[in-house]
Amino acid sequence: MRILNIEDEARVAAFIKQGLEEAGHDVDIAPDGASGLDLAGRTPYDLVLLDWLLPDREGVDVCRDLRDRYPELPILMLTARDAVEDRVLGLDSGADDYLSKPFSFDELKARIRALSRRHGPSEGSLLQVGDLSVDLMERRVERRGQEVVLSNREFELLVYFMRRPNRIISREELGRDVWGIDFDTGTNYVNVYLNYLRTKLTVDGLAPPIATVRSRGYILKADE
Repeated sequence: MRILNIEDEARVAAFIKQGLEEAGHDVDIAPDGASGLDLAGRTPYDLVLLDWLLPDREGVDVCRDLRDRYPELPILMLTARDAVEDRVLGLDSGADDYLSKPFSFDELKARIRALSRRHGPSEGSLLQVGDLSVDLMERRVERRGQEVVLSNREFELLVYFMRRPNRIISREELGRDVWGIDFDTGTNYVNVYLNYLRTKLTVDGLAPPIATVRSRGYILKADE
């Protein structure tokens, strides 16, 4: 799953990110409500973890905005406010679940699994381009029915292409949108991961579906 964690406490955010990435998820961090809403508008997340006490606005207000814009997006509130009236307000603002801090990490993972079952899989969680298929909820990739095992970064890279078939994508776009940072044009980091991905997608002697467009970038062709 790709998870957005809207949390202003850097140590808490880093702790959650590390634990969830070790569990196989990809996690982006937003330090306030405005940047969280901006990221949610640019990236199709599978779930949002939302703190109540944010520096620019309260989490319940952010929750209402998220629910209005993305009605099917699962939202789990994480907060030290554990009074009954707070939990009621959080759920009434649009949250699907509410977990009080401090919490057990095993419980957090269990709640994420429960929300995943409750909300999917849906049609939007299944991607199909040519002979490639991706189940976003199960994080399963197949080419011509043969499973392809990818690392977390390779998976996110493939999903990025799957959502943009027949479009030339530059290395700079990949660096910005998949890694979340600006890459110096001299680095070969993107190339290295693309080579990993293309090699794994070369099954049964078939050419890799992602092609290089010289001096412009890369493309996943839907008819191949």
